[in-house]
Amino acid sequence: MLTLASSATNQAAATNVATVSTPRTGPEPSDVALFLVAAVIVWLARRSLRNRGRKG
Repeated sequence: MLTLASSATNQAAATNVATVSTPRTGPEPSDVALFLVAAVIVWLARRSLRNRGRKG
């Protein structure tokens, strides 16, 4: 009984996902924003560590 219900749910989910696919043409704006935020964090961390090394 449980396997029958779960297989029906999986089939319904599979049909919904298959109709939404679109080809990727390039990076999404959120991907670019995430990269920029990560680059700024790395730059700030390295600058902070350099300044800390100069003082001590």
